[in-house]
Amino acid sequence: NCAAVCCRGNLLGVVPKTYLPNTGEFYEKRWFASAVAARAKVIQLCGKEVPFGADLVFPAQGLSDCCVGVEICEDLWSPVPPCTRQALSGATVLCNLSASNELVGKREYRRDLVVQQSARCLAAYVYAGAGPGESSTDLVFGGHAMIAENGHLLAENRRFTREGGLLLADVDLEFLAFERRQNASFGLSVSQMEPGREIPYGAAGGTAAARKGLLRTVEPLPFVPSGGPLRDSRCEEIFAIQSTGLATRLLHAGCRDVVVGLSGGLDSALALLVICEAFERAGLDRSGIHVLTMPGFGTTERTLGNSVRLCEELGVPLEQIDITEACKRHLADIGHSGKTHDIAYENTQARERTQILMDKANMLGALVVGTGDLSELALGWCTYNGDHMSMYGVNCGVPKTLVRHLVSWVAENRVNPKASAVLLDILATPVSPELLPADREGKIAQKTEEVIGPYEAHDFFLYHFVRCGASAAKIRFLAGIAFENRYSAAELDRWLTLFFKRFFSQQFKRSCLPDGPKVGSVGLSPRGDWRMPSDLTGGTCFGRDA
Repeated sequence: NCAAVCCRGNLLGVVPKTYLPNTGEFYEKRWFASAVAARAKVIQLCGKEVPFGADLVFPAQGLSDCCVGVEICEDLWSPVPPCTRQALSGATVLCNLSASNELVGKREYRRDLVVQQSARCLAAYVYAGAGPGESSTDLVFGGHAMIAENGHLLAENRRFTREGGLLLADVDLEFLAFERRQNASFGLSVSQMEPGREIPYGAAGGTAAARKGLLRTVEPLPFVPSGGPLRDSRCEEIFAIQSTGLATRLLHAGCRDVVVGLSGGLDSALALLVICEAFERAGLDRSGIHVLTMPGFGTTERTLGNSVRLCEELGVPLEQIDITEACKRHLADIGHSGKTHDIAYENTQARERTQILMDKANMLGALVVGTGDLSELALGWCTYNGDHMSMYGVNCGVPKTLVRHLVSWVAENRVNPKASAVLLDILATPVSPELLPADREGKIAQKTEEVIGPYEAHDFFLYHFVRCGASAAKIRFLAGIAFENRYSAAELDRWLTLFFKRFFSQQFKRSCLPDGPKVGSVGLSPRGDWRMPSDLTGGTCFGRDA
């Protein structure tokens, strides 16, 4: 009832089983003793002295962050598995040799144990079960095998096959180490636990980078839930978080009115949908929703028309205020010709709109709801004290790729067919701040993704940098796999360099964000997840400074 740990023909140590089942079909105490009863820390085996005990961990020399821990079958099913102590002693890869017989429904329960233990220990968990070759006098064994990492199942085999099998997966040890460093509860647990005995071994050379790809999926849209029921349930949950946050703020402030700017684009459309849901949750009448659309130098017929139609179908009033003349007067006042389409020309419009929203809110005793999303905050793609500012930002935790799916989900599930058609057209409209004049055909000339690159790439960079603590070089490696057939190496290099340059240089905008709900594992609030100096050096050369 032990596991022998070997490497390159060398016996490194022997780990005995701690928890012995002795009910139902199990009679292990008839033959075996628990690791707790072990009197020796070293045994004689194969002509040599070998370390012995459930407290052994096996760190790899030359392979950073790799350390192996081992437990056996029932150990996993106990309230405090031995692998928990091993993880706190540094083990990042936990292995379980098991003879768990098959019963109806047991596979699902066993899988949940493995996945949850990998999450609890911030580790990889490798499970290998005895197969059909075992005695079938009273029991049948299926050879169940699994590999999980930090709460996610990476690989699982097909049970009840007589052919030999090998289950493989790539484990991200760097990510696991990052998770442990930032997890205060894990660190406190380490300080309260007596460390295990380390048995170093020489690891094999080579890395995944030497291969063409990985034995795991690299999702190009890490923020977006997969299709089907999971996608629907996640979108419903995110929509509920956003709307509940706004409803709570309104009720707390005793406020029955909100003001929001509607541009005919994705972000403001989602914000309006969230507002409508929040008013229902708060028991408020939609007459308190004051929507303003403020066409300027670059507003097109398409976006203006969609703003009008969406409000009609949602049953909320819309006020139109053309800011063109006001912006011209302001530009003239500051000595700007208005003919040069520079940053002042663009930002004048964004700040004029914010001024109108704020003053309108003061007139009504209302709250200004912000529309900017997480991706824009990461890149600083917002006008300081323009669309950057509000009294509550409902989209601040939602990246652009997820905004698309939320709007699509609402179009499919929450609105009438006519409103759905408007939302679908908004989804098909190029992302643009519309701050530059339209082209000769009256279409959008200023397309955001033509300037900064696709949001799906920037959201990928953001997730792996902030959520996973990955270096720029690692992000580039993963992006090459995720976007292999979509973007060239030169494009990914250019966009990743731009991401880091903007992420580091635009922190000052994030340092004074309005309140807003966090909806996922990545947040950039200066009061929560992301406390960063505005003048932090970095982002100049990805792979080094970043």
